[in-house]
Amino acid sequence: MLIGVPKEIKNNENRVGLTPAGVAEFRKHGHDVYVQATAGLGSGFQDAEYEQAGATILPTIEDVYAKAEMIVKVKEPIASEYPLIKENQLLFTYFHFASGEELTHAMIERKAVCLAYETVELPSRALPLLIPMSEVAGRMAPQEGAKYLEKPLKGRGILLGGVPGVKPAEVLVLGAGIVGTQAAKIAAGLGAQVTVMDISLNRLRELDDFMPKNVVTQYSNEYNIREAIKTADLIIGAVLIPGAKAPHLITRDMLKTMKPGTVLVDVAVDQGGCIETCKPTTHENPTFIIDDIVHYCVANMPGAVPYTSTLALTNATLPYAVKLANLGWQEACRRDEALRLGLNVVHGKVVYKGVAEAWGLPLETVDSVMEGAVA
Repeated sequence: MLIGVPKEIKNNENRVGLTPAGVAEFRKHGHDVYVQATAGLGSGFQDAEYEQAGATILPTIEDVYAKAEMIVKVKEPIASEYPLIKENQLLFTYFHFASGEELTHAMIERKAVCLAYETVELPSRALPLLIPMSEVAGRMAPQEGAKYLEKPLKGRGILLGGVPGVKPAEVLVLGAGIVGTQAAKIAAGLGAQVTVMDISLNRLRELDDFMPKNVVTQYSNEYNIREAIKTADLIIGAVLIPGAKAPHLITRDMLKTMKPGTVLVDVAVDQGGCIETCKPTTHENPTFIIDDIVHYCVANMPGAVPYTSTLALTNATLPYAVKLANLGWQEACRRDEALRLGLNVVHGKVVYKGVAEAWGLPLETVDSVMEGAVA
């Protein structure tokens, strides 16, 4: 198969879809890899490293899309890429269709095969291609929150861990999944007083067993959230419903009950956000203020630490990408149910329930679209 790796062109996105080690793995299986010039520079990989691993370097993004049968990326295509996508071309990347109506319709129109990292799902319900970036974003959230709590950045002027004689900051984490767990762990390590909320009592019990004493758990409901936000200095949104929009746990009216300078970090923003007033921002302009509350809503947080993020991501994606190349997407998805669940839009049809529901589109079965699609 012909594999294409374009340079990411989303604002301040420095990750890359494939490392030189990944190129070598594809070449070992007999596949040709085409990498756009400078695609790996943001993550610390030189063109020469890709060439030494067996890749062909192409000068433009247009060349890569024109050549490749499968595109391996990190983030969803943006508008300037839509016309480059060919019918039946396989795109293997993060899509988050449920928060992007324009993107959804564009991929339907292009009749591409869109296999989304974020909905590849194991029988255990684990999301193996989302976990690495969730771990990175979760660990970054308290780090970014601590920074924006500083007064020059419009925060409350509170040191997250406090000092002897001065109480630490209060951190509220909404969601006890991968992101929430990592966020709580780092915030606690910095010395903050942390509350983690979730609707799963079993998960809260698990956290209670291994988290340090400065982390407490609480059942998540509207009343408890409304009470907790009154004293929180940093609130981290870490809610995920695979392939669907996140619910709004914090609404606009709640902002007025918070202390001025409170910081909101909504890690769920790429799935629509669990805070009503959050809208996607970039690393270039990461925050905005509503009702004296600082909102940090960067949709690609791991892009700020691209070396770590790229290695973590490709460790997880490469075995699946090689399977897709070796077998073709249809046979790979027939043999691997986790990959099959990654299919979101195929040959102009929506095949993932959360995407269809988000935009009121008809839902087709994977089997029906496979019969009409070209391998």
